[in-house]
Amino acid sequence: MDFTTLTEHFVVVVLLACLIVGYLLKHSFTFITNKWIPTILAGVGAVLNIFVSGMSIESVVYGAFMGLTSVGMHQAFKQFVENNEE
Repeated sequence: MDFTTLTEHFVVVVLLACLIVGYLLKHSFTFITNKWIPTILAGVGAVLNIFVSGMSIESVVYGAFMGLTSVGMHQAFKQFVENNEE
């Protein structure tokens, strides 16, 4: 599988913005449960990527992908820091 297409459309600003929004959702808004955070971040990523890359279906899809990637990066970092080995 060739991942060069993903690297061409990868926007670091959108990813970092989604990480920040996800952190704020997790720690500031207690009425939002954890199960909704990935869905919200997919939408936020799609909207932010439209502003950065222009309106197209690819921008929406890659933006949603970056929003979901931010959730995965947060979980990977959390597991790395906590190092839950039993």
